Amino acid sequence: MGIYPDCPAITRTIEVGGLTSLQLRLKLQQQSILLNEYAQVLLSDEDFTTSNIKYILKTVDLRVTDLGFPNGATLPQIFDRAIKLGLELCPIELGPHLRLMYLDQPEGHRERLSQQHTAPSGSITIASNVVKEDDLFPKGFYLSNINGVLWLRGYTADNQHIWNPCDHFIFCQTMNLY
Repeated sequence: MGIYPDCPAITRTIEVGGLTSLQLRLKLQQQSILLNEYAQVLLSDEDFTTSNIKYILKTVDLRVTDLGFPNGATLPQIFDRAIKLGLELCPIELGPHLRLMYLDQPEGHRERLSQQHTAPSGSITIASNVVKEDDLFPKGFYLSNINGVLWLRGYTADNQHIWNPCDHFIFCQTMNLY
């Protein structure tokens, strides 16, 4: 196995924008997608911005090890390496849009569902700029399927937290307005 782009990766093309935060929350509710408290905080924060204009994002789903970190890495290390490899951080609004599109996400393995301070097995974290530089404020979103229930969840982590090599992140490859 190599380092991106010489490794297996899942790419997706996603339409983003054109919906307000309230409209996104209503669509999530209509699809029976659950939100944790951190996701609710992010979606209702005044700094959570959405684009009035629809645009297309091409994303790539990579493991931490695919970025060259076989022993895991911190969020700043992960983001810095991805940028050096030609990837971009995603807009924060990608989280709810991707959750609405990715309705067939496989369920994670139960042994990692309840481990505190780790991403649940099968979850995908959206690599995005943080809304607020506060370790107690949610950093961003991740998607999970727990016991057959789809979730859009927010998460907190400080810059010293080591993410596991098998943790998945979504990065952007290109952004195109239309």
